[in-house]
Amino acid sequence: MVRAGRRAPSPTLVLHVLSRKDVDPVRVGLIVSKGVGGSVVRHQVARRLRAVCSERLSEFGDGDLVVLRALPGAARATSQQLALDLEYAISRITRRPDVMGAR
Repeated sequence: MVRAGRRAPSPTLVLHVLSRKDVDPVRVGLIVSKGVGGSVVRHQVARRLRAVCSERLSEFGDGDLVVLRALPGAARATSQQLALDLEYAISRITRRPDVMGAR
């Protein structure tokens, strides 16, 4: 899934979105590897990412598959920073293709 679809990096995470034509609700997955930190740190990051993402599910369409991959910087980031980085990544994903090509 992470090789297909659209991808938008930010300083603490990478957002992957694969849009499908299903009527299923949005599905979200998390990837928090050992590169982020030990077990306790990984679980803290995962909890923060879940909370931040649950507030923004309405920004994705029905049938979207969403994967949030935490980068090592996520271990030191606050929930507010994670939220800002997710907003940034969502804004990059939702740009129109003609706007992206105009850079």
